[in-house]
Amino acid sequence: MKPKSTQPVLEHHHTIRAELICHMPYAILSVALSIIAVSLLSNMGMVVASAKRLFHTFHFLHILFAATGAVLTFRKYSRSFVGAIAVGSLVPAIFCTLSDSVLPFIGGKYFRLDMHFHWCFIHHLDLIIPFLVVGMINGYFMASHSKNRQWFYSASIHFAHIFISSMASILYLVGYGFDTWYNQIGLVFVFLIIAVLLPCTLSDIVVPMGFAMRGTKAVRGGCVAEGGCDCSNAD
Repeated sequence: MKPKSTQPVLEHHHTIRAELICHMPYAILSVALSIIAVSLLSNMGMVVASAKRLFHTFHFLHILFAATGAVLTFRKYSRSFVGAIAVGSLVPAIFCTLSDSVLPFIGGKYFRLDMHFHWCFIHHLDLIIPFLVVGMINGYFMASHSKNRQWFYSASIHFAHIFISSMASILYLVGYGFDTWYNQIGLVFVFLIIAVLLPCTLSDIVVPMGFAMRGTKAVRGGCVAEGGCDCSNAD
């Protein structure tokens, strides 16, 4: 009888609801830290123009971490190179836009503000491409490391991903029409949790894992089902 492994297990839940509950603490802490950061920046004299520049910085970094997380998760369950490229490209394009621009824009409209919609994948594609490509390469190589390191990478990348997304979302609100956000800080806090929790969980875990498991090269127990490493010793 084999002794039980004491190594950390990369656990994924079977429903989107379970994933959201599991990752909610990440979102709450990240949003709280982002509100602290933007409050400090506001007290230091941050103006709307500065908020727009900072939004773009965090949005580009968000794309970097989203591409890394998507490819890292995909590669745990599939060896398809083309699939990894497709997931690593489409997931950031959809979910980073959703959490950083679309949902903050909708939130601003909810507060009856004259919000301006800005989509970086149209206006700044040349600036986005390097972050997207480096993120995919980073995730691809991270997935080749040991399970211990992958566990650390998954946790750290996911937290960094949500924090950067929180910063991008609140800076979008400030930079594109909601400069009086502090007067509604409670509602902004709740809204930001929703705005980052669902897109980031879907992009880091649910969507890449779902696409990978639909393929013909799924990984079972850390081994490749068709080709790759030997699965004969898997439990």
